[in-house]
Order: sequence, then C-alpha cells, then structure tokens
Amino acid sequence: ADRLRSLVERIERLEEEKKALSGDIRDIFAEAKSAGFDTKIMKAVIKLRKMNAADREEQEALLDVYRQALDV
Repeated sequence: ADRLRSLVERIERLEEEKKALSGDIRDIFAEAKSAGFDTKIMKAVIKLRKMNAADREEQEALLDVYRQALDV
C-alpha cells in the first residue's frame, strides 16, 4: 500500500508540473502572437524540429508529390 501511495503521489506531482508547464508554453505563444509571429507556423516548425532529418525529408518529399498531384 505504501509503495502504491508513493507512486500515485509522484504521478500527481508530475501532472501538476505538466499543467504548470503547459500554462507557461501557452503564455510564450501569447507573447509571440503579440509580437506579430504566426503561432500556427511556430507550432509547425517545432514539430519539424522534433523529427529526425530522414523523417523530415520524407515528409517534405511526400508533401511535394501531393502538391504536384493536386496542382497546389
């Protein structure tokens, strides 16, 4: 029971930290938006930066194929 309680309490603390961090991230996006940056594009850039180079290149190549197929 003590071990279970300890694990649950650790998870609860981490959930609170995650909630606080989400709020901080939201504040930074609001700051960026007020400075004139496009937050949608910023989120896309962040997503791309998380990817490794090979996955990013594959995604860009597929996007080009789809664009060409659709004349976009």
